[in-house]
Amino acid sequence: MSHYYEENDLERFSEIGKHRPELFDYFMNYYQGVMAAGALTVREKALMALAVAHAVQCPYCIDAYTRAALSAGSNMEEMTEAMHVAAVIRGGATLIHGIQVHNTVEKITI
Repeated sequence: MSHYYEENDLERFSEIGKHRPELFDYFMNYYQGVMAAGALTVREKALMALAVAHAVQCPYCIDAYTRAALSAGSNMEEMTEAMHVAAVIRGGATLIHGIQVHNTVEKITI
């Protein structure tokens, strides 16, 4: 059975640069600079990336940043907490858009 998400595709990421390698190189240089230790540690950045991966629902990113977080010394407790941070931010963003319902109802019923 074929799936949209193929786990082995993550290993093929560099193929994205096949037709415009200079653009891929720009992206990779930026990516590597951003993900390097700075004001935040590599572990902290991996946990942030894992939370974002869940929020945008990218299975490739979830795999990659689970591995990155583990490699950087994270554990299931931290990764689970990061997932919950993503969930509450995503949930809050959904709920705050409910104010648009209030605004529209007020405009129509006043």
